[in-house]
Parts: sequence; C-alpha cells; structure tokens
Amino acid sequence: MSDVLDAAERRELPDSLYGLPERREYPMPDAAHVRAAEAYFRYCPDELKPQLAKAILRFASQYGVEIHSPVILSYAE
Repeated sequence: MSDVLDAAERRELPDSLYGLPERREYPMPDAAHVRAAEAYFRYCPDELKPQLAKAILRFASQYGVEIHSPVILSYAE
C-alpha cells in the first residue's frame, strides 16, 4: 500500500481502519497513515478530537509508531 490512497482504495477499507469511522475520515491502514493522521489532527472538528486522538494512539500502538504530540496525548486522556 502506498502512502496515498486513491478513492477506490479508500472505499475498500473497512470502517474499523478509520480514525472517525462514522465519517470514514482519517484512514489508518499502516504506520505512514497514522503519522499522516497525527499531522492532520489540527483540522479535525474540536468535538471529534478526543475520539480521533484515542484512535491515533490505538493504531500507533498497533503499528509501532510513537506519538509525542502533547495535544493528541491531552485529548486522549
């Protein structure tokens, strides 16, 4: 899987691989996409940031990615 998902690849991903599954946003099928979700976290609506932060940490742990962002860590608490 490349670092960029095209529309067809995104459609094939199960909801469980998205940081916000009900909106199918922030896909995280691999470590590169976890890092991308971390980088784009600031664009997430404020009311959804706690949910996304927890998902980022869950996927990061699964793929061996260390998250050091104090903003994400604080939202995940």
